[in-house]
Amino acid sequence: MTPGPSTEEEPWPVRTVTRKISEWIDRLGAVWVEGQLAQVTARAGTGTAFLTLRDPVANVSLQLTAPMGLVAEQREVVAEGNRVIVHGKPSFFPGRGSLSLRVDRIRAVGLGELLARIERLRRLLAAEGLFDPARKRRLPFLPNRIGLVTGRASAAEHDVVTNAQARWPAVEFRIENTATQGGLAVAQIVEALEILDRDPAVDVIVLARGGGSVEDLLPFSDETLCRAVAACRTPVVSAIGHEPDTPLVDHVADLRCSTPTEAGRRLVPDLAEETSRIAGLRDRSRRALHGWVDR
Repeated sequence: MTPGPSTEEEPWPVRTVTRKISEWIDRLGAVWVEGQLAQVTARAGTGTAFLTLRDPVANVSLQLTAPMGLVAEQREVVAEGNRVIVHGKPSFFPGRGSLSLRVDRIRAVGLGELLARIERLRRLLAAEGLFDPARKRRLPFLPNRIGLVTGRASAAEHDVVTNAQARWPAVEFRIENTATQGGLAVAQIVEALEILDRDPAVDVIVLARGGGSVEDLLPFSDETLCRAVAACRTPVVSAIGHEPDTPLVDHVADLRCSTPTEAGRRLVPDLAEETSRIAGLRDRSRRALHGWVDR
């Protein structure tokens, strides 16, 4: 028997609502969806694998279920952090009140597709003026404090800090450790940027990572991250160790360094050189003053 309209006096029970939602979703057709695998749970001895597909730009995710046989066949493709395209049908499970996509096909996003998208985004950001040299700011001669966004206990962190301190031992850092690849990287890096940009003691911000493949460096060509860098009031240095590929954030940043080591050297002056320069200027001033008195 079909229940009448839901009213305050005659509300529907939970089972009726969930059944209606399930029936409506069942009428939806299959869809192709692209995203980044944020979590993969595939336990031996079970017939179903559970995956989380995350939108690489927005903080939105979708739960997937897939036959274990399909996951086993695509073992190299179905790994956390990979960009994939899946085909499946939406399903609603009344018992848990959850929505998922039951997938029957999974394939990796090809490198050519990724590079083509990055190129389209590059043209868009360039047309908006985000790469314009006129908008780039000069770094402070001697920063009060340097904000550093990098992986925890990474070689990039060590290279930036060690090389900067070798040139100017008293330099101060505020370090925000984040993921630098995978599905969580963009959101964490953007949050770290906002934290450092709000700190009045931070005079320059460095994004540092020690290189990697095109797929590993995808977060640094993400539109959300590029726009976050462009919106920073504090000058931003991009120090992504990579050759020959150039992530888009390199074009948006106020200064591009090819490696974290180079960034450490560009951030602060060399104490020995500055001390020598001051001594030379003092000598010249002394000689000039003596000459003036003699005359």
